[in-house]
Amino acid sequence: MTTTPPVVLVTGASRGIGAATAVAFGRAGWRVAITARTQVEGQALDHQLRRPDGTLLAGSLAVTADAVRATGAEVFVTPMDLMDVASLDAAADAVLAHYGRVDLLINNAVYQNREMNALLLDTPDDALERTLFGNVIAPLHLVRRVLPAMLAQGYGQIINVCSGAGKSDPPVPADQGGWGFAYGASKAALARMSGCINREHGKAGIRAFSVNPGVVTTEAVTATLGDGGWLEKHRGAMPPAAIAAALLWLATDANAATLAQKPVMLDLQELVREHGLTAA
Repeated sequence: MTTTPPVVLVTGASRGIGAATAVAFGRAGWRVAITARTQVEGQALDHQLRRPDGTLLAGSLAVTADAVRATGAEVFVTPMDLMDVASLDAAADAVLAHYGRVDLLINNAVYQNREMNALLLDTPDDALERTLFGNVIAPLHLVRRVLPAMLAQGYGQIINVCSGAGKSDPPVPADQGGWGFAYGASKAALARMSGCINREHGKAGIRAFSVNPGVVTTEAVTATLGDGGWLEKHRGAMPPAAIAAALLWLATDANAATLAQKPVMLDLQELVREHGLTAA
């Protein structure tokens, strides 16, 4: 691993888990690169997740960047649209050009729209296609963009942020606080990527993890599943900072390396409890 501060690329860093993770790695001394669509507060975008009343979610790259800088860390900001291949290429290339390397890619960004959690009969083909592109093809594209650089440097990690929706059936219908087919199918597909990376490139110094953050108290979760919905009431929830602490542990603790060999989706909330992790 490089003797200079390592570089983490966090996608979907305008709010929620991504923003908290960027700050956690900055506080730990990493050089940070962040991407998202929302560059400034109040920016309206196509296919944008909103609160039930139609208002925009809080958060932006600018706000996250300021929070990372407040830790004393270096941060590089580049906008990225999951649904635009040219944007994906430009973002990855910009980070590599700026830092010269990427030591850790955290595929946290997700296609966020209420249609991904629609009932089965209410999910049109184009909604499924958009969800699969944003949640499967886009992160795969980023992996293919940064993996050659990781192989050249002889080291790299990839964390794919998945979901329990990708490994089990919803406990209740989507319109009662469960999840939709489009979202669950996309996260199940994303989870399969990490094992392929480990089998194909593990001997070259690359390791990958599929992780399940569980129910996290973010505005996005509230907008899609409701405030204090079924999942939060029955399965509990953690704040983004706790999940960020688990991601930092996974990327830096020597005991985490063996977990990449397990063909399972790692439960981040279990890691928080097991190792007594707290926000740095």
